[in-house]
Formats: sequence, structure tokens, C-alpha cells
Amino acid sequence: MSPIAERIAVIGAGRIGRAIIKALVSSGYRNVVATGRSESTLHEAETLGARSLRSNSEAVSRADLVILSVKPFHLPQVLVEVERELWKGKVVVSIMAGVRIETLKKHMPEAEVYRAMPNICSLVGRSSTAIADGTKPGERMELVERVFSTLGKVYWVQEELLDAWTGLVGSGPAYIAEVIDGLVLGGLAVGMPRELALASVLDVLEGTVEFLRKQGMHPSQMRDEVITPRGTTIVGIKVLEKRALKSALIEAVVKATRRATGISKALNATLERLTEK
Repeated sequence: MSPIAERIAVIGAGRIGRAIIKALVSSGYRNVVATGRSESTLHEAETLGARSLRSNSEAVSRADLVILSVKPFHLPQVLVEVERELWKGKVVVSIMAGVRIETLKKHMPEAEVYRAMPNICSLVGRSSTAIADGTKPGERMELVERVFSTLGKVYWVQEELLDAWTGLVGSGPAYIAEVIDGLVLGGLAVGMPRELALASVLDVLEGTVEFLRKQGMHPSQMRDEVITPRGTTIVGIKVLEKRALKSALIEAVVKATRRATGISKALNATLERLTEK
């Protein structure tokens, strides 16, 4: 694979930052630099194939595309370290939860700014990543999509949907993990060994996803394909309905979304105060 020419800086090589570095390097990007707050973080970034730098300012100056992967409350420090002029002409993609494009644009008005929200599945190259570009399409959307496609699937959304994305897709792996754990415990309850129960449930999950993708069915249609009159599945479905599994999942997404919105409002208000000082 020939090296890809774009110069990319990952500001904050934490867990997701390192997943991005790994995906980029594996996809042929060779001009990747990363910054971090500790020697161990910088060493891990180098192990993955990035060049590590202590200076956020130097990293931004060397890059065509900058990925902001710091914790939101570290943003004021980054803005202090990196001179306003250095953002000019850059493509900047923030994966900081809750920090609005409007907030970023106040401090880097001549940059092309995006927000991206991958989820934890980026660690295995199976992320579902939402990308928002503000009020109008940017000139280098293709570059941004190409970069984040190294993590998995990309979906372009309006920024207003990012809180909902957080509640559904960002938190979704945890919900699914709870469902898997419940099914495994059910297997234990009827005498299956733990390892066999877990392996078989994961197989069922993967097979179900593949079936729905290939058949183009709505989940309720697939359910009806499995159910037979007076059979085992309808008995199980009755229990799930009685226990309101669907209602619980809906409420989880709604409340997680509301929480994301509340955090976003508080965070942006705090950032405004900090960056005005």
C-alpha cells in the first residue's frame, strides 16, 4: 500500500485517539503526528506508527487535518498553546463530546471545522461515526470522510442530531452488552457452561445482524419468521413484553440523549467563560 500524503495531527492520543492512529497507519497514512500529556501516551502513539510531539502548536503547524481528541475541559489549554493564526486553512475535526462547532469557530474562524462522534467499536475497526459540518458543506468533506472511514462506517448528520447519536450509538454498545450478559445468564440458568453460552450468544448476535442486512427485513419481520404457534419463542417473547424490554430500551435512549444535551449546554457555557479569560 502506497503512503497517503495528507499530514494528520491527533491532538490527544488517549484511548480513542490511539484507535484513530492505529486505523490511519493501517490504512496507509504515514504522516501522522500525535500529542499527549504523558510519556506513556506518547510512547504508545509511537508504537502504533505515529510521530509523537510534546508541542500541540508544532503538531498543528505540521498538519493539513487536525483531530481534536482531548477532553473538553482541556480545550482552553490547547487554544492557549496554539496561536490563532496556526488554525488558518486547516481542516479541524473535533471528537470532543458536546463542544459545538460554533464554539470552535470562535477561536479558529479561518479553519474548516467539523465534529465527529465515533463509538467504542472504533477500537476494533467497526465504529459507526457521525460527522457534522455545521451550516454548509465544507470543501474537504471527502478528506474527512476518507479519514474516519478507516474506523468503520460514516454517517453525515446535522449537528442537532449529535446528542441523539450519543444517546443511541455512543451508548448503544453498553446497552447491547447488557442484553448479551442477560442472555448468557439465561443460558447459565438452564445449565449451559459460561463459555459456551457466551460464544453461542455472540454467534446469534452476529448472525442476526447479517441476516437483517442481507434480507433487508425489519426486525419485527425477522421475529415473526422465528415464532411458531405455541412454540418456545412466543413464550420467551411474552416474557420480554411483560417485562417491557422495548420500553426500557426506548427510555434508555431518550434519557441518555437528554443527559447528553444537558452536558453539552453546561460544557459550552463553561468553555465560553474559560476562553474569555
